[in-house]
This record gives sequence, structure tokens and C-alpha cells, in this order.
Amino acid sequence: MKKISEQKCFGGVQGVYEHHSETCGCEMRFGVFTPPQAKDGPVPALTYLAGLTCTEENFIVKAGAQRVAAELGLMLIAPDTSPRGEDVADAAGDYDMGKGAGFYLDATEEPWARHYRMYSYIARELPDLIAAEFPADTIKQGIFGHSMGGHGALTIHLKNPGSYRSVSAFAPIVAPSQVPWGQKAFMNYLGDRQEAWEAYNATALVAAEPSTAHILIDQGADDQFLAEQLRPELFKQACERVGQKLTLRMQPGYDHSYFFISTFVEDHLRWHAAELGKL
Repeated sequence: MKKISEQKCFGGVQGVYEHHSETCGCEMRFGVFTPPQAKDGPVPALTYLAGLTCTEENFIVKAGAQRVAAELGLMLIAPDTSPRGEDVADAAGDYDMGKGAGFYLDATEEPWARHYRMYSYIARELPDLIAAEFPADTIKQGIFGHSMGGHGALTIHLKNPGSYRSVSAFAPIVAPSQVPWGQKAFMNYLGDRQEAWEAYNATALVAAEPSTAHILIDQGADDQFLAEQLRPELFKQACERVGQKLTLRMQPGYDHSYFFISTFVEDHLRWHAAELGKL
């Protein structure tokens, strides 16, 4: 692992690091905020998954989460959204495919299958690296994210409830099989097999096997992507059918931006701290 940068922040350290990912077959970057409490021993760890076009930097710089994380003693982990490098396949001119749009799945179709393995990277390789290199409590781990990253957070939690024990999302793509963003990505990355799509569809996953966690979702009521791409009502309906604990908050006047995320990120950090504190 290579250190790219480290700065003192609210008594802790905000760092950016790089390593060679065997899973993705390329160099991957991620950010870690280590709170001051880590000087005394392992601390709960919370992984944030960013949305389309983003890198590890967006959350670190724009969300304003470090102050509250330092107060609560939470480690914040912010990975990149996709593999990078000259030999990594890309979709020129498409913001919703290729680099910056990994969709947190393991691609099976060419030319994507070689590098686009973000599901396994987030679910397996990155947690192992964090456990080896940082003072993270491996029992008390949560996950959250925004938009495409909200999709990733929900699906990775639902597929790995024993690893990521708490979960929340900002404006997640909850039913990618039923919306244009997801349909485009899934057809390219996974081919036309419906069962492969449903394995990364939070609405289908929760309907098949609900989680014991209480899920928090914040959604801007004035989000420009709400009706066509996000459709939180589909996830809510599935949760109601199977008894999944869900708090869905529609926030009047808020859009899809990091201004929305920065407004409610404190609520999410406190939510995760409380949920992980029960373990």
C-alpha cells in the first residue's frame, strides 16, 4: 500500500492511499479518515460508496463528514467507484458507463469482465486490506452511499449482512433492472440474463431475503432523477411486503447534489454509530 497524502483533520487523519488490486487487476485509490479515538484501539468503520462520475475524492472533500466522525469515533472509508488505468476498458463519451461507473458489480461480459469487479473489491478485498493496515473494528462495520453508490451499499449489505452490519443511502438507485441507468449498465456488464441482473437489484434482494438491520434512506423530493432513475417507492413497497425495517425520508426542496448529502450526512453517521453500538 502506498500513501498518497495524509493531513490532520479534527484531531484525526484524513489520508488517501493506493494499492494494487488483485480483484480489479489495476491500481486502486481509496480514502480513510482515522478518528482520534483510534489511538486507543480499533474503532467502528463505515464505508461510503460514491455515485456516477465520482472518485474517492468527492466524499472526502464535499460531504463534510470528518467533524462528526471524529466526535463519534468512526473510521470513514471512501473507495473509488471503478477501476482505473490505461488498459482498463472505458465507454468514451458516456458518463454512465465505464470509468466512474462501475456499478459495484462483477462484470461477466467483455471487455468489462477483466477489471470491472467492484462488488468483490468492496465486499472482500478492500475490507481485508483495511483490517490489515488500519485500526478498524472488523465486527462493527457499516456501509452507505449515494445514487449508484446507494445501490451498491444496499446490495452489498443485503448480500453480506454479516460483514456490513448497518446500512443507509442517499438517493439510491433501488431497482436498477427497472430504470435506464441500471438497464444500460446491466446489459453491458452482465449481458441479457435476468437472473444476473436480479443478483444486483436491491428491491429483488430485499424481497427474497430481508435484513435484520434497520435501513435508512434519505431522498431529495426535488431530485431531478427521482421519477425516472431512482424510484424509492419500489423499494419501500418490497420492504413493506416482507417486513423489512425501513426509514425512508423524503426531504422537500433537496436535489441530487452533495449539498443534499452534506445536509444529512451527520444524521447518517449518528445512525450508523447507534446501530453499530448495539453489537
